[in-house]
Amino acid sequence: MDLKTGRVARLLASVAVAAVLALPAAGCKTIGDDTTGSIGANTPRNDAEWRQSLEIWGKRYREDSGDPDAALNFARALRATQQRAQAVAVLEQASIRNPNNMALLGAYGRALADAGDLNQALDVLGRAHTPDNPDWRILNAQGAVLDQLGRHAEAQRLYSSALKIAPNEASVMSNLGLSYALMKDLKRAEFTLRKAYAQGNADPKVRQNLALVIGLQGRYPEAERIARADLSEEEAVANVSYLRQMISQQNEWKKMGRQPKLPQPNPNG
Repeated sequence: MDLKTGRVARLLASVAVAAVLALPAAGCKTIGDDTTGSIGANTPRNDAEWRQSLEIWGKRYREDSGDPDAALNFARALRATQQRAQAVAVLEQASIRNPNNMALLGAYGRALADAGDLNQALDVLGRAHTPDNPDWRILNAQGAVLDQLGRHAEAQRLYSSALKIAPNEASVMSNLGLSYALMKDLKRAEFTLRKAYAQGNADPKVRQNLALVIGLQGRYPEAERIARADLSEEEAVANVSYLRQMISQQNEWKKMGRQPKLPQPNPNG
């Protein structure tokens, strides 16, 4: 990667406040809830709370490594504290001991995706639900992994299936919108992200992805207004600064003949 391409990729990535594979929750580097796809009332909110959770659930897991709840919660804390390989190992062993536990398989598949093992993640996620009883969260995760593998049409079919089960689910619509953006269909991406943005349960990252897609279409003031939403003043200034730099380099992208690196759909949503 040359210096210009690397700079553009970094600028684009910074516009989306939440990184898509390790999305923050309330200022903490976390992943989505492995069983519900949402942040529960008792979910740790900062690094100190996650480390406390790591200690509590690590002790439970060491006392009984066959306990699915202990394995799930220990792995969540490991992933939240950036110990991805250990989280994968914990969930792999727990899944072997509880082969029919769909929640464990789902968490294991997400952890594999988080660690970059996409093909194995796809295989495990495929066993985390059944055709006669599909889980929209697993369909969403499978779609996100397929998108990261460049299989966008397949991913979009899974997102559509997920939306039949959970209509207007913001996390699925957000991933679908990013999938369209990865195919350079920015109009459809914007339409879908706007629908996700309109939902009451939409995560702040949806707004940032929407700002990115609008900025890529040249509607800069509107993109800046959206980029400021849900941020502190300091974060907003930094985010808008990056957005302006991104916009100023559009001609540079055209000269390079390359598509800027866009955020990837989130398997943990």
